[in-house]
Amino acid sequence: MHALPYWRLSGYYFFYFAFIGAFSPYFGLYLQSLSFSAWDIGLLMSQMQLMRLFGPNLWGWLADHFGHRMAIIRLAGGIGLAGFTAFFWLDQLPGMLLAMAVLAFFWSAALPLVEMLTFDHLREDRGRYSRIRLWGSIGFIVAVMSTGALLDIAPPVGVLWVCWAILLGILGYAMVLSEAPPQPHPRDVQPIGAILRQPKVMALMAACFAMSAAHGAFYVFYSIHLNAHGYSKTEVGLLWSLGVVAEIVVFMLMARLSVRYSLRAILLACFAAAVVRFLMMGWGVESAAIMILTQLLHGLTFGAYHASAIAAVNQWFPGKAQGRGQALYSSLSFGAGGLLGALISGRTWDWLGAGWTFTLGSGFALVGLVFIWAWVDGNATVSPQKGAKSNNPVQ
Repeated sequence: MHALPYWRLSGYYFFYFAFIGAFSPYFGLYLQSLSFSAWDIGLLMSQMQLMRLFGPNLWGWLADHFGHRMAIIRLAGGIGLAGFTAFFWLDQLPGMLLAMAVLAFFWSAALPLVEMLTFDHLREDRGRYSRIRLWGSIGFIVAVMSTGALLDIAPPVGVLWVCWAILLGILGYAMVLSEAPPQPHPRDVQPIGAILRQPKVMALMAACFAMSAAHGAFYVFYSIHLNAHGYSKTEVGLLWSLGVVAEIVVFMLMARLSVRYSLRAILLACFAAAVVRFLMMGWGVESAAIMILTQLLHGLTFGAYHASAIAAVNQWFPGKAQGRGQALYSSLSFGAGGLLGALISGRTWDWLGAGWTFTLGSGFALVGLVFIWAWVDGNATVSPQKGAKSNNPVQ
């Protein structure tokens, strides 16, 4: 029986998403402390999405054609750490853009390949993906809470040290991850173009693009938005953490939800929640209760959405197409969609204000809802796998 390296995979997810927990909420505040404008902050932060446009496709193609995905994952960890180290000496836009591009290009290589590696290790037990992925959510919570508390008593440059230490942890776990042989699949010969021409696949990719664009202002300016309305950095961390707690709960329930509801029904609920969430986020910031509710909705707008989308991509892109399927999902959603959302929010933040910027995000979510409603078949499912109901995370 194939031994699942549960803790090594979980540890990698823990540190990978811990980096997001320290970087996404607080690096913008660090840039603000260096007197960068909203447009400059949006431009710098958008490099993470820009590199996801083509980086994962390149790495996915290399992994599919030449193998050696563990070498790519380890290379990404090492050069990503080296790229981030440059921030300790930089404070001007051109140099920081270059360092961010290097970090983003190699950092973006890892996750699609690790997702594919995880599913190959899980084999027919893919319902347990959520139990591994939830450690990423736990890592995010630990990082966002501890970094917020640190920055209430330390200068903003402290975020650099936290992120550097976490990237070192990512590299450490990359060195101990083990390869899994790709699973044979009877549809290995299906061309990638034939898969992409399926209406449900095109609609899902377009909807994922829209969902990530909807989150653009959230990931770049949410902490700045809260800080401008009197929330402390510890309170900012608590709100970020609340969203991820909701995400964890949803991940734990996904095996049951995917049995009871169709993929279309789950995704429609996720996109409808996003429409409401970003409207409340933009116009209800003065109310802590509304901010709490918006973060609880993160369980739907990211947790249920991502778990459903990633499982659908893994199922609809079988065999050797998996690497490019994961790369396309990452590039079109977190890459192109996130890039558009970040750049638009960077331009509109000072021009239209926070309320209308988040309203634009709500509009993107509405567009994605229409794609799912119109073109994802009501009978489309992500089939529950054998062992999905197992309560034992390690075999």
